[in-house]
Amino acid sequence: MTIRVVVADDEAIVRAGFRLLIDAEPGLTVLGESANGAEAAALADKTSPDVVLMDIRMPVLDGIEATRQITSAGRARVLILTTFDLDEYVFAALRAGASGFLLKDRPPEELLSAIRVIAAGEALLAPNITRRLIANFVRQPDPLRSAPEALTQLTAREREVLTLIALGLSNTEIAGKLAMSVPTAKTHVSRILAKLGARDRAQLVVIAYQSGLVKAG
Repeated sequence: MTIRVVVADDEAIVRAGFRLLIDAEPGLTVLGESANGAEAAALADKTSPDVVLMDIRMPVLDGIEATRQITSAGRARVLILTTFDLDEYVFAALRAGASGFLLKDRPPEELLSAIRVIAAGEALLAPNITRRLIANFVRQPDPLRSAPEALTQLTAREREVLTLIALGLSNTEIAGKLAMSVPTAKTHVSRILAKLGARDRAQLVVIAYQSGLVKAG
């Protein structure tokens, strides 16, 4: 199955570079490009890609608001790409529904891997976007559905799985840690998402911290 991508960046040379990189990778293809957030939202609405690579600082409509429009409509998952390693952007991107956050200076193979991770429904934060940022984020206003009582819906095993998700483990790693099959781990994750009304794993990480299930540090 080919992963379909839309590239949104206000610099034409950056878009061209991403397109060449992605189209050269087996199993990935670029459906189109946009130079601003408004175009990105419209293109996602028209083409329904799997992943949108979204710059933050763009004219007409910034990447954060474009991300909010795309994710609220369920059009695609969004991977934020930026040169700015600022907490406020991480917070804003997560609130807007982004599934990942990666700096543009990372090696090409990391970008390609990130696209696959996001398309598979995983959450991804750049290596230098630490748990400290998540811990700070959960103390900000505008929380998700994440009060401690929300966790009462989960079984003991699901709480274990949610804890490991918050610690950054993949489904394969969760399966190994809890001595279960990968399909079983995936089933647990799906049930947790449904019970907590979360869009994806990025929101599950936030919920785990906001509910106190996982403590910062």
